[in-house]
Amino acid sequence: MGAIIKKELRSYYSSPVAYIATIFFLVFSSTWFFYLQRFFAQGIASLRGYFGVMPLIYVILVPAITMRIWAEERKMGTAEVLRTLPYTEVQLVVGKYVAAMILLTATIVLTVIVPISVAPFGDFDHGKTAANYIGLLLLGSAAVGIGVFVSVLSRNQISAFILTALILLFFTLVSQIPASLDLSPRAAAIINYFSLDHHFQGFVTGVLDSRDVLFYLLVTALGLYGASRSLLFRKWR
Repeated sequence: MGAIIKKELRSYYSSPVAYIATIFFLVFSSTWFFYLQRFFAQGIASLRGYFGVMPLIYVILVPAITMRIWAEERKMGTAEVLRTLPYTEVQLVVGKYVAAMILLTATIVLTVIVPISVAPFGDFDHGKTAANYIGLLLLGSAAVGIGVFVSVLSRNQISAFILTALILLFFTLVSQIPASLDLSPRAAAIINYFSLDHHFQGFVTGVLDSRDVLFYLLVTALGLYGASRSLLFRKWR
């Protein structure tokens, strides 16, 4: 899979996609935290507002990264060539997933500038900050898994971007339904279980819950499995 990963990374960084996505992520998240949430005016040194908005930012960031994974191959006419090479569908899907995660991880690493810049204004819990970043990676993994699956099914980059963004937006905001409606605790728990944002809130507060970790890993696995099966179906169709 190393050849696939290198090919994807070269493709990312030889086009404006990686740079635009990274700049958007850093500028928007910092603007939201320092200006819209007025960090310095609150009088409370907390990063909760910074990490809490990340699921919504991912709704735009992740589709921008994953939209071209398969749609671009189909546009360039290289999708058929890839499937004739001595790679299994799983290797192709996982290779592209890993490349997307490397790009996303590199983008996330750049955000450490924010915690470092506000560290002098308060006594931050390093363990809690570490949990925030673990949550970001797990949430990103699940979102990329969904994006890879959607890209396999899409005919072009625009449709892949829109559909992935809509899916991520729905599963991010679905946790607002119990807050808006008078639902039973069991119904609310069922709805919240499918919310990407609900599982992320534990990480925001510094709690590493194995149930949240397993949820994100399960979503990732289902996305990659669905993508590989879809490729296999297209191959024999």
